[in-house]
Amino acid sequence: MNTPVPPGSHAAPERDDTPHVVKTEYKFSHVTTQRYLPTPGKAPGWPFADIGQWKIDANASADDWVAELKDWRREHLTRIGYDDANYRRPELQWAQRNFVHAQVMVEDRYLYDPAAARYTVDRYLDDLEARYGGLDSVLLWCVYPNIGVDDRNQFDLARSLPGGLEGLRGAIDDFHRRGVRVFLTTMPWDNGTRDEGEPDWQAIAKIVKAVGADGINGDTYNGVPRAFFDACDALGHPVVVQPESTISAEEHLIWNVQSWGKKAPNEVVPPVAKFKWLEPRHMINYENRWGRDRIHDLQYIFFNGVGYNAWENVWGLWNQLTPRDAESLRRIATIYRRFPSLFVSLDWRPYERTLQAGIFASRFPGEGRTLWTLVNRHEYVIGGEQLAVPHVEGTRYFDLWNGTVLEPRILDGRAILETTLEGRGFGALLALREGVEEADLEAFLAKMAEYAATPLASLSAHWKALPQTLQAIAPTAPQAVAPDGMVTIPAGEFLFAVQGIEIEGQVWEGVDVQFPWEPTARRHHRHRMQVAAFHIDRHPVTNAQFKAFVDATGYAPRDALNFLRDWRDGAPQTGWENKPVTWVSLEDARAYAAWAGKRLPHGWEWQYAAQGTDGRLYPWGDTWREDAAPPVFRGRTLPPPADVGMHPAGASPFGVQDLVGHVWQWTDEFHDEHTRAAIVRGGSDYEPRTSHWYFPQARRLDQHGKLLLMAPGKDRSGRIGFRCVVDAA
Repeated sequence: MNTPVPPGSHAAPERDDTPHVVKTEYKFSHVTTQRYLPTPGKAPGWPFADIGQWKIDANASADDWVAELKDWRREHLTRIGYDDANYRRPELQWAQRNFVHAQVMVEDRYLYDPAAARYTVDRYLDDLEARYGGLDSVLLWCVYPNIGVDDRNQFDLARSLPGGLEGLRGAIDDFHRRGVRVFLTTMPWDNGTRDEGEPDWQAIAKIVKAVGADGINGDTYNGVPRAFFDACDALGHPVVVQPESTISAEEHLIWNVQSWGKKAPNEVVPPVAKFKWLEPRHMINYENRWGRDRIHDLQYIFFNGVGYNAWENVWGLWNQLTPRDAESLRRIATIYRRFPSLFVSLDWRPYERTLQAGIFASRFPGEGRTLWTLVNRHEYVIGGEQLAVPHVEGTRYFDLWNGTVLEPRILDGRAILETTLEGRGFGALLALREGVEEADLEAFLAKMAEYAATPLASLSAHWKALPQTLQAIAPTAPQAVAPDGMVTIPAGEFLFAVQGIEIEGQVWEGVDVQFPWEPTARRHHRHRMQVAAFHIDRHPVTNAQFKAFVDATGYAPRDALNFLRDWRDGAPQTGWENKPVTWVSLEDARAYAAWAGKRLPHGWEWQYAAQGTDGRLYPWGDTWREDAAPPVFRGRTLPPPADVGMHPAGASPFGVQDLVGHVWQWTDEFHDEHTRAAIVRGGSDYEPRTSHWYFPQARRLDQHGKLLLMAPGKDRSGRIGFRCVVDAA
């Protein structure tokens, strides 16, 4: 595709007979599947704007560019038979004011207090209010990355939340009390777990209505199919549908009144959001989940008048907005919320002519009012004259970003507006025609002036990972001889080398866990250590053994959801006595161990007992053996686990059995300020098909799984058991 030529450096653009195309500009008909529209002012040979940036003159071609873009919009809306009825529906118009959105993991300790066993919505929202001004909506995420550890499907996991759907409804009521709308999620790739027995759109619509949610987020959808929208309407519960990926079929714009935006090109000239241009009332929440410097993201949203997804808990890694970015978002959102109708103006204009190079502006006009957003793409402060706008006698002007009244110079019927923008900073100007009043404008300006008294440049832009703590495991009374059913593991030097198998996060700091000898969490761990002698269960704890514990103690967990859910009438099913006990939480396993005078193993103890000292990949050697573990199961409904002791070929050098490919086994717990997680070892025999997003297996001894923890009822699984350890004398 061609790019426009700045006058003065090359020949001016020449038009040809191709409809809606400028010969030396982008051919918009070729970008129908892109998220962002090509930008004006870039000369040929500068596809990445990294050579000759100083020659860019967006003003020179912006008017022609916008005129062409209007023709392109008109054609594309005709092609899709566009009907704006859903943007006019009163019950859906809240989406047009949904400026700050966040995806939150239900496991986040600010949202749910595991000690008090209750949702703490106020604590969660108070923190965000303090740091960046709060939310307009939230996506409650309860599925990935744990889904696939057993056969519970995406809807089962919603029902597994504390208190079930009734508990979830209570949390949503708390969000509504604070004026925050709530999305739940659906995912088309979940076709390997339990069959729900009805289409996804009907299943999620029933849950959304039952809990009073306001919207559906379509994970990995390039436009949520109309079936979801219609299913909720059919139940008398209309919702906003919001695809996680960029809309690919433009007609989806008709019922997807909101979407996420991703990966805007970071060039000198900020790009225009395609779907915002096609339908200015379409709200985009831009997300950059792994970003650590979000200034470009925030300039992009302010230039386009779209919203932000302030996603910080990313699958258990806390990627917090830096103080500078958080404060930038607060100021942007404050302006958005004060003038919401202007930011969905049907007549918005990107690339308003500016007076200084590197400053880019958009115009958002309304009845008797016009608001301009400005961004400074340079690293240095730029002050002085910024805009020259048509002036009508009696018009008043205000610097919204700095909270001041402007007294512009009037020259040849134009008002010359001055302000100062920090390096990589922001500006916002407002014009009010004579007779137009804004309620409480003086108070608003005072608030913005108070914010502006602290320069953004004075705030830290440094990101750092949260420190993690390994949950202590109290030693047991030492025993010289291995108790019945246990194997002695002698003391020795051990090279503990293991890595986390999280699907996402690459090798960024903060992924996986932080062992006590490491300065931060990371994916790869290697530590040579002396391991004291201990005794370990030869097999995982069985149903019969756990039944003895329950009978002896009357153990009944406070959160009994899913507790021993494959038992019948308080006992294992007939023939299941020698199978490993499952559907037990980490807390349940600890209670059993304490009763038995034992404890759970640390991850390195489990690995030492399985691996010995030669670094082998499996307990029996370096090559997988089909006879050493139960066969892999890839169906949709879990069968019972295999009996313990049925695969002696899988024994470790010390004679410990059923270590890998049988049931996952609880070991260590780690926590930081926001997330708790358990390290599970050994993998299982279950591999749901159809997607690579399911909880990955870690049958190799140099790999471990990380399961996010929320509450016992959700944490319990049909493929997680445990074995115990006793300290040796």
